[in-house]
Amino acid sequence: MMSIQLQDVRTDFDWQPQPAAAELVGALLQRCIRSNPQIGTLGQRMHDETGTRLVDWIDSIDVGFEPRNNGKAGTRSAKENELAAAGYTRDANDEEGVWRHPEGIFPTIRLLNTLHPLQVGGDVPLALWIKVSSVEDFARAMDVGKVGTGGHAGSQIQICMLPGELQGTQLGVLERHGWRRFADSNNRPQQIAGAAKHRQSFTQRRRDCATDAEGFKLAEHLFDAAAADLGRDWACDLFFAAERDYWMARNAAARVQYGRQQSLGLGWGNHDHHTYRNGRESFAMLIALLERMGFECRERFYAGREAGWGAQVLEQPVAGVVIFADVDLTPEEVAGDFAHQPLAPQEHLGTVGLWCKLHGEAFLQAGMHHLECQFDFDAVRPQLAAIGVETMTPFTDWAHLKQAFTKGEVWPVRSERVEAALAGGFITPEQADQFRRDGALGSHLEILERNDGFKGFNQTGISEIILRTDPRKATVQA
Repeated sequence: MMSIQLQDVRTDFDWQPQPAAAELVGALLQRCIRSNPQIGTLGQRMHDETGTRLVDWIDSIDVGFEPRNNGKAGTRSAKENELAAAGYTRDANDEEGVWRHPEGIFPTIRLLNTLHPLQVGGDVPLALWIKVSSVEDFARAMDVGKVGTGGHAGSQIQICMLPGELQGTQLGVLERHGWRRFADSNNRPQQIAGAAKHRQSFTQRRRDCATDAEGFKLAEHLFDAAAADLGRDWACDLFFAAERDYWMARNAAARVQYGRQQSLGLGWGNHDHHTYRNGRESFAMLIALLERMGFECRERFYAGREAGWGAQVLEQPVAGVVIFADVDLTPEEVAGDFAHQPLAPQEHLGTVGLWCKLHGEAFLQAGMHHLECQFDFDAVRPQLAAIGVETMTPFTDWAHLKQAFTKGEVWPVRSERVEAALAGGFITPEQADQFRRDGALGSHLEILERNDGFKGFNQTGISEIILRTDPRKATVQA
């Protein structure tokens, strides 16, 4: 396995709701809908047919503006001042006119020195772009001819401008693969062919090796080969698309919701974060591999000295992937940099460790514990219930964050895993009989709603849901 590079981990992540930015984005969205009713119609279909919100699918909004006050160099326009007051910033290394919000989850705002023909006082945005997994799927599902297309099929960025109100805000869809910019990625034909090859290698990667270390090493080799041909960010995007497919193949609720979203050609463009459960011995290997993929450690997550578990949150800012990596921890370890320090085996297994003992590492044999996606919380749960997909009691119900798991997918447990857990003293004979007979809770789809751009997590409520998904305590009906 690669050598583990220690890094300075920020401990000052204190995500807060950003109401000013939410108000600004909401006002822009309403102007877009008034200007082009097609946008509002799509938003209504998203709500009614997928239980999602239009605002959560927005990649970016193009806004025309006067570049400088009275043409004076070094001064901001009124629109730039408005964005800055809401917490948006201009990155000097980014493209001209691109504004992003570093403290919240919001669409990118792109200021273009082109006023709309109907623009009065900056009230009519030029274009609204929604993010989808596949432009081709969207165009086919919505039965629209592609107008104003850009990017080659299979490349890192593809766009499709929908026909509509020529004098209003234009509606476009945008497909990204490890590419944050708006300019064409200019991928070579060899790269596009290579992307398809590496996507297949990730999909078919061997997950059950002689040892977990060998499994991580194999994943490292596959990723390095893809990164050499495509670059790190594109390779990372393809890797986690394959991870979502593997998880979805093992979770019926995921397949149901994916089908609903694909009815509009949206795919998993609303994914929020990917959660992996990990054994203590493998945790440092996982973090090292994720950092190799371009992930950066964000906040460490734990709910007190007696919780028995912790998590490291990581983000790949270009690929747009967030990881929530769970692991059993002792009270002494939760305050340290447990992501980069080797963790010794324990005599007792907590919820996370036992899940791995029964099913395997989430990064390897088991697949993700859950994918969390953004929804209209009060709309999607009854919609899913009506078609047989139930949700557990919410474990977060704040104004700015709501979370609930779907009913757990029960997986059969291989006999040799039950016997190893029993021989290690991690389960009782009665529990072993139950796992042999009934299986054990495996994966979930997590339903999430974020408001005011809140980027953080519930540091206390999640401990309850962790306990409720412990195979020793949870029942098939959990």
